[in-house]
Amino acid sequence: MSTHAEERVAEEQVAEEEESPFTDTDFRDRLQELPPSAKLVAKVLEGEAPLSQGELASESLLPDRTVRYALNRLAEADLVESRYSFRDARKQVYFLSA
Repeated sequence: MSTHAEERVAEEQVAEEEESPFTDTDFRDRLQELPPSAKLVAKVLEGEAPLSQGELASESLLPDRTVRYALNRLAEADLVESRYSFRDARKQVYFLSA
């Protein structure tokens, strides 16, 4: 890989890290108080949002009921938001609050 390409990749990684809510102290403090399942769901959403509840269960390897509980806890802490899916309006998709 050329030096120019390596620099571009490094810049993209820095930009991604800056955009992550996990770098926000307030976000981390609120997340700290939540159960491990909520932390795992938040981490999955960090990399792959927006996801439906079923997709979150599949990606996190948690049962649907546990994902639902984690999403409720994250929503109560204002760490996650939802909207209707563009692909299937019957489903909600979830993403981290900025």
